[in-house]
Amino acid sequence: MSQRQNWFEGWRLLAVLTLSLIALSLWIASMRQFEVEGVRMVIRFTARSSLLLFCLAFSAAALARLWPNAWTRWQRRNRRYLGLSFAASHAIHAVAIVAFARMDPAGFAEATSAASYIFGGIGYAFIIAMSATSFDRTAALLGPQAWRVLHLVGGYYLWFQFMVSFGKRVQAMPLYGAFLIPLFAVMALRLIAMAAHPRRRTAEAS
Repeated sequence: MSQRQNWFEGWRLLAVLTLSLIALSLWIASMRQFEVEGVRMVIRFTARSSLLLFCLAFSAAALARLWPNAWTRWQRRNRRYLGLSFAASHAIHAVAIVAFARMDPAGFAEATSAASYIFGGIGYAFIIAMSATSFDRTAALLGPQAWRVLHLVGGYYLWFQFMVSFGKRVQAMPLYGAFLIPLFAVMALRLIAMAAHPRRRTAEAS
């Protein structure tokens, strides 16, 4: 890989992606003068950016195993930072949700339910735990077996939550079906990679 390609990795990658997401979210909200509709646009935008970053992180090991090339090796090397960028995107998503709740309590109540609080809360708990253990020191404190279990269970839970979140909108808005395609593709890639390399299943699962 060239030196230019090597620059866009690690903490620089995380910083660029996070700052870009913040800037884009502020720009989107400003299009509606930072009123409720602008905040709701940010919620939709960050849901989609989170989906993209999650799929990149969740498919990294499988793609690197099945199709080793410059891109997949870069993706595999930066899986941690793509995952942290996903967490940053979902943090902005959470801020927008809180702003929506404060600005339009009636609209927020109509758009949410007890189930969304429960399952969304579990999802955020996994995101926080997985982010906190994405560093060498905290991962070592947790231990390799517990780390693998946390990131494996958390990853599949978040995949399922994305499926439900986007899938439930398909009937009213069929175009939302397009967002399910990368989720099905990521799961297929992981299953194919595990079947092709069963001895490495545990190591590559997270």
